Amino acid sequence: MATFFLIIIYLAFISLGLPDSLLGVAWPAMQPEYGARLETAGLLFMTIAGSTIISSLASGIVIHKFGTGKVTFVSVLMTAAALLGFTYAPSLLWLVIFAIPLGLGAGSVDAALNNYVATHYKAHHMSWLHCFWGVGATLGPIIMAQFISEQNAWRNGYFAIAGIQFALVIILFFSLPLWDKVASRSNNVANEDKDAANTSADENVRNIKPLKIRGVKLALLSFLFYCGAEATMGLWGSSFLVSVKDLPVEVAARWVSLYYGGITVGRLITGFITLKVRNKMLIRGGQIIALIGALFLLLPLTTIFSLVGFILVGLGLAPIFPSMLHETPTRFSKEHSQTIIGYQMAFAYTGSTFLPPLFGFIASHSTIKLFPLFIVLFVVSMLLVSEKLNKHLRKKHLSLPSISNSSAS
Repeated sequence: MATFFLIIIYLAFISLGLPDSLLGVAWPAMQPEYGARLETAGLLFMTIAGSTIISSLASGIVIHKFGTGKVTFVSVLMTAAALLGFTYAPSLLWLVIFAIPLGLGAGSVDAALNNYVATHYKAHHMSWLHCFWGVGATLGPIIMAQFISEQNAWRNGYFAIAGIQFALVIILFFSLPLWDKVASRSNNVANEDKDAANTSADENVRNIKPLKIRGVKLALLSFLFYCGAEATMGLWGSSFLVSVKDLPVEVAARWVSLYYGGITVGRLITGFITLKVRNKMLIRGGQIIALIGALFLLLPLTTIFSLVGFILVGLGLAPIFPSMLHETPTRFSKEHSQTIIGYQMAFAYTGSTFLPPLFGFIASHSTIKLFPLFIVLFVVSMLLVSEKLNKHLRKKHLSLPSISNSSAS
């Protein structure tokens, strides 16, 4: 039963990824229909991401009161209804209105499923969970591109994704009784793993406030710049390809799907090599690969190098987010890891909420050609902050035990 139920959870995470990449690839077709400015997509994205932050912060209380199963069911229902709303939205105001439940639903699903898998399943399932998010994020642009290529029907693309979400809603409804059963069967194993991980930490570390631990603020900045790079690529990549590289909208959408495909494949590969390669090496290697991909976009090379650049950036970003989360207990002690991971997720959402719209505002008042430069700046900033953090950690000489890997979206 646990394996079958895990498949349902994986399907839910595919549904979480499906809407994430839609707005960016559909916007070049949506913009002229609404007569909107370029940066309007950034405002919509900010509305979705801001709502996600709110629901994530409130998810602990909501999940404790109603349970993971019910929260997941209602959240996916909200996202499905919001996507259906996008399909029929007659004006920009309605897009903003429907962006709110889309973000609220996504944040609750993300927090609920990550917590459930971390509590009731072995740690390696977390890596595969985020790989399935990448499957959804990759399929989203492919589906949208197919409909855009047919009479520029971006609304039909949203309708198709909404239909997939409603199908999952039905599955989740009939699976509601299984959530508590699976949880009760796996609690013993989860508790054993937790007891093994909760070894005593240094008393000095235990008494320090999390934000005062050396290096924590640098770690927070790493998450900020990571999500800034990842979200900016997804939101503005298609507009860059259409406006600067003169690609058709549907072709640009497919290229962006390859970017998300790079993240998906990269996380799948990372899941196999985490036992052989340390998190620090995965983080550094991913940042270097992402930087090379961003330079391919920045340099005056032929169009095919832009495609290679999108794929390389995706492959490079793939291991960074989960590896940084994995490393948190080792970096800052298990006593504070849960609190610090919460801070990190807040900074991650802040990066994805404000940095892409910031670029959209700048591009609207200058040129979209600055897109590769901003990606390079975000990746370089992340690399420099990460290396400075490693330097601080070497000086701390804290002997903290490591724990098995787990990740968040």
